[in-house]
Amino acid sequence: MKRKGICKKICLYVIMTLLAFIFIFPFLIMVFTAFKSPAELQQPYFTLFPRKFTWENFTGAMTSGNWPRYFFNSTVVTGATVVISIFFNSMAAYAFSRLEFPGRNILFGFSLIALMIPEQVIMIPVFLRLKTFPLLGGNNVWGVGGTGLLNTYAGLILPFVAHPFGVFLCRQSFLSLPKALDEAAVLDGCSRFRIFWNIYLPLSKPTLVTLGLLKAVTTWNQYTWPLILTNSDEMKTVQLALSNFSTEFVTNWGYVMAATTLIILPVTILFLCLQKYYVSGIVSSGIKG
Repeated sequence: MKRKGICKKICLYVIMTLLAFIFIFPFLIMVFTAFKSPAELQQPYFTLFPRKFTWENFTGAMTSGNWPRYFFNSTVVTGATVVISIFFNSMAAYAFSRLEFPGRNILFGFSLIALMIPEQVIMIPVFLRLKTFPLLGGNNVWGVGGTGLLNTYAGLILPFVAHPFGVFLCRQSFLSLPKALDEAAVLDGCSRFRIFWNIYLPLSKPTLVTLGLLKAVTTWNQYTWPLILTNSDEMKTVQLALSNFSTEFVTNWGYVMAATTLIILPVTILFLCLQKYYVSGIVSSGIKG
């Protein structure tokens, strides 16, 4: 029996190692390609490792455009989206999990139905709504005459602030906490908001970190919405800036791979630093339905 258990563990480790290699292999191609010289990239056969490591692609890519501005834009949009999203999604989740009001379950059901609507379906209506936003971007009180929130940070942030998945994730975590906490806090004179802010948020740290991490990765990698909303080089995000290296006839793959390597570094480092909270948050959010 002991030998059988050891064999099972060995097989499991082998399978996990193979799967890990399959998932990481495209990233290895990307990184090693970023270090290849232009002449080596044009050779007719593929090699994984470069014959000579060079930083030429990195320096060339980062000087082909205003990359400090692109990284700044992505950082601002991602940071603001994560902070605002965590606050409003968790607040809505607290209302659905702990407050008693008519139609609570119906409203929560409608929010879950929104999970089945593809993002692409609502992009044009959201775009038109932002374009006709009253009293902003030169618009009058009727939302006519200007550009509204187009080509602005607010336009890039607001559509991604609220999401039913964030509400669902936080609600599951809040339901796992005992109601005795609320009763004790009410006896001590705490308001509902203070209970939410001082008790539920600190006790749900893994879930909030999980939500923040998922939202950060999604927002940082967003391409379609910034492409639709922005029309100036100053408002480009890092994902849009990658198109600078592609033309109708040719793509500079060395620059693309070098820039992509630098772009994924922040989210990779963020995930490695917060992965223990991510695992804990996913587990704790599924304790109670």
